[in-house]
Amino acid sequence: MNTIETNSLNRSFNGREAVRGISFAVAEGEIFGLLGPNGAGKTTTIRMLTGQLRPTSGEACVAGYDVVRQRQALKSQIGVVFEYQNLYERMTGRDNLLLAARLFGCDTRRVAEMLEKVGLQERAGEPIRSYSNGMKQRLLIARALIHDPRILFLDEPTKGLDPAASRQIRSLVKDLAGRGVTVLLTTHYMEEADQLCQRVAFLCDGRIVALDTSQNLKVAHGQRLVRAVFRDGGERTVRLDDPADGRQLGEWAAQGEIVTLHSAEATLEEIFIQLTGKGLAE
Repeated sequence: MNTIETNSLNRSFNGREAVRGISFAVAEGEIFGLLGPNGAGKTTTIRMLTGQLRPTSGEACVAGYDVVRQRQALKSQIGVVFEYQNLYERMTGRDNLLLAARLFGCDTRRVAEMLEKVGLQERAGEPIRSYSNGMKQRLLIARALIHDPRILFLDEPTKGLDPAASRQIRSLVKDLAGRGVTVLLTTHYMEEADQLCQRVAFLCDGRIVALDTSQNLKVAHGQRLVRAVFRDGGERTVRLDDPADGRQLGEWAAQGEIVTLHSAEATLEEIFIQLTGKGLAE
């Protein structure tokens, strides 16, 4: 069952198309990535799907609700974490969540549950201004989940975080999907998308230029390569689809010359650049 469906979704600003007729669907419990550089249309897409921005044309249905005609009903079904942190810095972590719980009209006992889920129960009584960026990001996710939504939207969830904090966020996202929550995230970190997402869509200049699993994209647009490291310290890259290279690899292995073999397949970033001619930092 799909929890997100879009059909020819379009959004223009002063005559400039930011999102150009994109169509895709996301299944229940799936982690789906919208990947692309700044200005590709990722945040605009999330704002339309969460009812914060009206599409210029096209349709979108989220959790069974039309994002334009049923915008109010949609709010109880979704949680949203945008790129920029918008917490009340002078309030404690617990009070931030209590306020969100009251605004959603949900049981305030959820606050303790969510603090434990994101590992902040021991720091819950401290003001937000004392939190690290990683702690703030985890609290933002806890706030987005306080009303137990079916779908979570994450806009650049690990931007600016150190590796340890990023790992914590990724672990939390995987746990949520395992519990049946649908997650749509945007990122320009291709390695992160490769680790997290069941499927990814490459967004460039407002258009989807590719949509599939990471593995299928690598197979379709990359080469099957292996890097062999030899006992003398030398290295060679071998093409697995080339019969001659395959025979040579077998000979080296039989002679005991190879120390290790490493996959040298194309990365998602290399495939993105191949398909769009643009880097992710642009």
